[in-house]
Amino acid sequence: MPVVSSHPVFTAPRHLSRLSALSLSLSIALGSLLLAPTAAAQDAGDETSTVVYAADYFDQWQPITALDMLDRIPGQGAAGGPSNNGPSSIPGNPSSGGRGLGSGDGDQILINGKRIAGKNNSASGQLDRIPAAQVREFQIIRGTSGDLDVRGSGQIVNVILLEELSSSSISYEASIERYQDQNFRPGGTLSLSGQRGDLDYLFVARSQPRYNVSIGDEYSVLGDFSLNDLVLETRTRDQMVNELSMNLGYELSVNSSVRMNALYAIQDDPTDVERYTTNLRVVPNTVMSEREAIPSDRDNWEIGGDYELNLGNGQRFKLLAIANQDNRASVRERFLLLDDNSEEKNLYLGNTNVTEEQIVRGSYTMNVFGGQSVEFGLERAQTSLDSSLVLGGLDATGTPSAAVGGLVQLSVSNANSSVEEIRYEPFAIHNWTLSPTLSLESTLLYESSEITQSGDSNNQRDFSFVKPKLDLRYNPSTNLQLRGSIAKIVNQLSFADFVAVRDETDNDSDTLEGNVDLRQQWQWRYTFNGEYRLPNDLGVLNAELFYAQHEDVIDRLDSSTSEDNLQSVNGNIGDGIEMGMNLSASVRATPLGMPNLLITTSLNLQDSEVTDPFLGIKRRFLNYQRGRFTLSFRHDIPKLRANWGMQYFDRVDGGMFRYDVDDIEFNVGEPRVNLFAEYRDRQGVTYRFDAGALTNGSQCRQRRRFVGRSAANVLEEIEQRCTTTGIELALRVNGTF
Repeated sequence: MPVVSSHPVFTAPRHLSRLSALSLSLSIALGSLLLAPTAAAQDAGDETSTVVYAADYFDQWQPITALDMLDRIPGQGAAGGPSNNGPSSIPGNPSSGGRGLGSGDGDQILINGKRIAGKNNSASGQLDRIPAAQVREFQIIRGTSGDLDVRGSGQIVNVILLEELSSSSISYEASIERYQDQNFRPGGTLSLSGQRGDLDYLFVARSQPRYNVSIGDEYSVLGDFSLNDLVLETRTRDQMVNELSMNLGYELSVNSSVRMNALYAIQDDPTDVERYTTNLRVVPNTVMSEREAIPSDRDNWEIGGDYELNLGNGQRFKLLAIANQDNRASVRERFLLLDDNSEEKNLYLGNTNVTEEQIVRGSYTMNVFGGQSVEFGLERAQTSLDSSLVLGGLDATGTPSAAVGGLVQLSVSNANSSVEEIRYEPFAIHNWTLSPTLSLESTLLYESSEITQSGDSNNQRDFSFVKPKLDLRYNPSTNLQLRGSIAKIVNQLSFADFVAVRDETDNDSDTLEGNVDLRQQWQWRYTFNGEYRLPNDLGVLNAELFYAQHEDVIDRLDSSTSEDNLQSVNGNIGDGIEMGMNLSASVRATPLGMPNLLITTSLNLQDSEVTDPFLGIKRRFLNYQRGRFTLSFRHDIPKLRANWGMQYFDRVDGGMFRYDVDDIEFNVGEPRVNLFAEYRDRQGVTYRFDAGALTNGSQCRQRRRFVGRSAANVLEEIEQRCTTTGIELALRVNGTF
């Protein structure tokens, strides 16, 4: 059984002191079933903010990794989802708005109470590399504390490792995956983790496929609803992720420690496209055949480190630094198959981007009065993007150039640009335990930044924001927690919106322009959350309501310079609102005699409103999902050393629109179902079979094109396009020695 603590439990490292109605009915039915016999046992006098799961809690399931253990905790993990792939190796491109570290809203994962000094090489990506034998306990921290390295509106998962004097472990995984086009791709991971005295280490070498085949068909009619054309397209992406990563930790003394991590990854992404367009306007129909070759090279590296000094009496100093670089280069060439079976190149689109980021963050924490602590700090982040784009096409009056594959180089606005942001963010965080059942975290951040753009466009702007936040948590009983927060949130600008980029959504449009005058979108967000942990570790019920007032919403904006060449860019279109709720339940089927069956379900319903700049109507935000429903389960069978499970994902369709200057898009999608089965032999080797996308899972888009601006409502064409990726099968073998 998990242990409930009456205060935020923080165990320091070694040597340191301590969609439907289905979702709603399922949540209500399970909650009622499990609550009814035990409601009288609740004691309103018990206070708690942390739940502790010791290592022996997981013994019956014989987990291999720390992630296997987390998946067995109600309300945590994927409840049976593929746990071996982890996150993408190169996530969170800083140029797209993920700059700096911030205070960390949402759920967080720490290891030994510490955040890893990295963004791409993060703690959550390390859990499936840490052997279960090295885990002492999991702490689900639902309160606030100045002892923690992160602040979050949600809960914090703190993984505490054993303090053995000397140990080491080698973990391995080998995999083979099969895709829609009958292709197979192998993968593998090898990791070494352990301790030597005061040194903790984790080294990982990983090679995993990200192969993808999508088959799309597009049917279109003209504005008078006569037949236009039929397009069949197969897009094959043969991506492979190869990476090396390292995490080191060393206890310098009883009161000080240092940690370091590094990552290098190569993620080449060659893509081939075959497209057949049947002209339905003529009889007999004619067919145009095209192919595209899109070689893409990508690599990134990251190195980070932090130093911590504990001065006693609640005083702590920490310094953290991170540097990373992301390099991408791609070329898109399109060829038309001629009647004599020769090819004619008619498009060349080359794009290179180099993103660099350096972050330094320092903080000092101290106790001020009884039950109160204050953290002062400063973060500096310097981020830059160097972007270059060249476009070549057929032009009888131009001169062919080798720079664009032998075609004629065409003009692109803002094609070569460098963007740099230098941002300073001083902050103060006050944690106050008002009573054994009530705590308040107050945060005040001041953001000051300078964004400079040079190249084809030159501009320099300064921004400053005050960002307050209040987070109040009340624990009226051992199992119930109520949380409320008010926060001003400022979204970081995406550098990709400043420069010309490839248009990935429309084959009839090659590039999208940049906007050098963008302002940050920001919001006041109000959130109320209630969490009830069912008695006897039966599960967790959660409900959240939110409302947000958005300012300077970023969406498509008319940037046309003439009626003959309509263009749009991402720009600030005005103010908007957003509201919704999130319901979730993660419960064990113990009352049904199946304590090893963990069922998890969630339902998100939301809506938004903003004034469209093209039509002047009230509508939702760009590509805004109305909601999402998930249902998953994991059924462990300890006697057979086996488990199996399912995931079901579906979104609430009917609200995802994209409005532009001359077209309107509408998107819907079919549900996705995944199954898995896992068996562990007596030698500790695990065999896992995954079957993904078992349903059709098609994603469909309707695009209405207009003659001139969409506001004139003169229909030119209606396109209906659906894309499927097919069933994905995988076999994985992993173990530890």
